[in-house]
Amino acid sequence: MKLYGLKNCDSCKKTLKALQSSGHSVEFIDLRATPVSIEQLQKWLDEHGDAVLVNRKSTTWRGLDEQARQQPVLALLMANPTLIKRPVIESGDNSFVGWTAEVQTALGLT
Repeated sequence: MKLYGLKNCDSCKKTLKALQSSGHSVEFIDLRATPVSIEQLQKWLDEHGDAVLVNRKSTTWRGLDEQARQQPVLALLMANPTLIKRPVIESGDNSFVGWTAEVQTALGLT
């Protein structure tokens, strides 16, 4: 299982702790230190769409001007990995965005 996030993100820390406590072996990938590939981002966009994957409530998003926000989503996420809604969890062939009750249920934690 892989967890993509930011090391200082409270949601990512909570998710990592919960997954490890339930016996999952989790590889943590910090999006700032290890940017994801364009292929990986495209896969997530295809699976979840930009409405789910792009964190439009983030400080990064609020700091972008209108011209930057109009860029193609893939280019925007490559240039600003902190815009990716966190955490992104990959388990087998499935991926999940966020740490909602639905995600927890899908991963067998509830």
